[in-house]
Amino acid sequence: MPVRSLNSSVMRWPDRAAVRQAVAAWAAALAEERPDVRAVGYFGSLARERGWGVGSDADLLVLVDVAPEPFERRAATFDTSRLPVPADLLVYELAEWDALSDAGPFHDRMRREARWVYRRDDAAVRTEEAGVS
Repeated sequence: MPVRSLNSSVMRWPDRAAVRQAVAAWAAALAEERPDVRAVGYFGSLARERGWGVGSDADLLVLVDVAPEPFERRAATFDTSRLPVPADLLVYELAEWDALSDAGPFHDRMRREARWVYRRDDAAVRTEEAGVS
């Protein structure tokens, strides 16, 4: 039985454009299912023009009106299994999102990089800080 070396096998990973398109479709379906969803976006290597490759995941943001669960449990109520890559999901209430302006370097970068693929209305996201594309 022939043995293939690691160098001879090619690992394939969805390109950034395909993942962005899948995220947009996921966001549209999510908004249909959940009226509490106000905005859906992505950040990180999916939003930047560098750093995407094999093993990259989708860093996603979902903004909701009000969440009955604590922050650390909210992502578990969303099904990201339809996406072509693993996803890290952060779910914020609108008031929490607005309060992130002084939360620290990670949140500053996240807000700058955020690219919104769905917004229920323009008031859902403060565009002057959120990097709306």
